Amino acid sequence: MTSDEVRSVPRRPPALDYSKPNLARMKDALLGGHDHYEIDRQAVEAFLTVAPDGAAVAKEFRSWASRVVRFLAGTRGVGQFLDLGCGMPYVDNTHHSAQRYNPDALVVYVDDDPVVQAHGLALLEDHLVHVSGADLRDPEQTLSDQVVAEHLELDRPVAVLLNAVLHHIEDLGKAQAIVRGYVDALAPGSYVLLTHYYTDGDGARGAFARKLDGLMAGIGYPTVHRSREEIESLFDGLEILEPGVVHLHEWWPEGPRLAPLTQLNYLSLGGVGVKL
Repeated sequence: MTSDEVRSVPRRPPALDYSKPNLARMKDALLGGHDHYEIDRQAVEAFLTVAPDGAAVAKEFRSWASRVVRFLAGTRGVGQFLDLGCGMPYVDNTHHSAQRYNPDALVVYVDDDPVVQAHGLALLEDHLVHVSGADLRDPEQTLSDQVVAEHLELDRPVAVLLNAVLHHIEDLGKAQAIVRGYVDALAPGSYVLLTHYYTDGDGARGAFARKLDGLMAGIGYPTVHRSREEIESLFDGLEILEPGVVHLHEWWPEGPRLAPLTQLNYLSLGGVGVKL
């Protein structure tokens, strides 16, 4: 759909609620940002009592996305990116990584969190960067949203980012349907970038994963750690690129790690699929 077919209208940031912890602000606190409040810091402190390396792993999710976006923009020539559940603007956002290698790369950020929308509209939007308040859990609604439809050309390849969001969808069938809804609408040559919390069974790591899930449910943001097979099932209809669905630090590693790996590093997997 072209810009002539969709009429742009002025948008105002939605009202914000600072009375309870907010996942986007909590991630901002973990990443060392400044757009969070005492109630968010308290929730993060509770998380860090169980997972003291949580901040490093939050940064690893961002680093993974940056590496993969650079790879697609610089090596695969992708010029359109749809970042779903993008979270709070940070130091190295998707458009920074993409436009470093493709200055004309267009990025649409999508997040139905009013906090993210407010900051995104204030800090990110320009002629190649746009912010939508659509709900990523409804692919049809998201892709027909005014901002998305106006700026993305779905008859050309698009890279869709689902970074650290699908583990908040507790029903696996629903998570699979969400990804499939986007895949079905994409042109051949499009990509899906996906990370997810992972558990390897009933051992010590499995018990730790369940403990983390219980903690997150207690602060109002349920998560689920899934098996490798369940995570790979989210790539149905796509060809998974090498090195496959792996721990985040193993996807296109760039030299030796400067910090030791922790248990948390092994509780997430990431991968990239292409639609042929």
